Amino acid sequence: MCARVEVTLMRIVLLAFFVVFWPGNTHAAKGQNTQFVSSFTFSLSDRKFGGFSGFELSDHGQNFTSVSDRGAILTGSIQRENGVIIRVVPRSLTQLRDTKGKPLRAWRDIDAEGLAIGKGGRIYVSFEHFHRVWTYDDPYSPAFWVRPYRRFLGLPPNASLEALAIGPEDALYVIPEESGKITRPFPVFRYAKGKWTVPFGLPRRGEFVPVGADFGPDGKLYVLERLSIGFLAFASRVRRFAVSENQLSNEETVLQTAIGVHDNLEGLSVWRDDVGAIRLTMISDDNFNFGQRTEIVEYSLRD
Repeated sequence: MCARVEVTLMRIVLLAFFVVFWPGNTHAAKGQNTQFVSSFTFSLSDRKFGGFSGFELSDHGQNFTSVSDRGAILTGSIQRENGVIIRVVPRSLTQLRDTKGKPLRAWRDIDAEGLAIGKGGRIYVSFEHFHRVWTYDDPYSPAFWVRPYRRFLGLPPNASLEALAIGPEDALYVIPEESGKITRPFPVFRYAKGKWTVPFGLPRRGEFVPVGADFGPDGKLYVLERLSIGFLAFASRVRRFAVSENQLSNEETVLQTAIGVHDNLEGLSVWRDDVGAIRLTMISDDNFNFGQRTEIVEYSLRD
């Protein structure tokens, strides 16, 4: 039996176990009016397709940009009927470039994880392995450095600058996937006025780790977190916080799914839809694994 078939069969067995024995289904946290809206699986024959970790939507939820852990950047659009996704239309899929304008190739350079898009369309990308944040004029431009930070050097190779967001004051916030101890908050790095600081930590709650972040239309920081059982089954959680100069406050869990409901959700974009509800739109990282899929998932939150 080939390895891919074995992995797929193992995934099916594990998911069946969790469906039978894990309590509950997709659910919102108590006191939150969060509802599942839709999910849509899509693919391309291009070898660069897959592994999407960072995700951003335009203000009206129609156009998207996503980056992958093999250094590719995907753009496209989402079509909906009555608020439900009916089609995803990829537009371009190209390799991100280095500071000299050459496509990223080396394994330690390509692992793009976080994505944020600022005013005027400027793109920011955070990377693992070679820990850094780069910025781009557009998907085809050379990279430019966001000032390097010495505290990035001590981060784990494959669990570092995972979640990236731009705050209302145009500061960058980046959160690593590991804190070092189950009782230790995740450091939140902030880049503002030309310098990096660590103004506060993200409280760690259980085994979930941060994989995506975005500031919503309500000005709050939303953090997408993942709980994984090996590489085959996942649960997702979204928490939101009020952000001040030196602290996170008013912590709320607005979404938590059971294991196996969705794939490996890693990218998050938060926006307000036509009926006034906040949408949580997420994309999954299939790890270029035959037994996984690329899906866009949406929940609606009445705030």
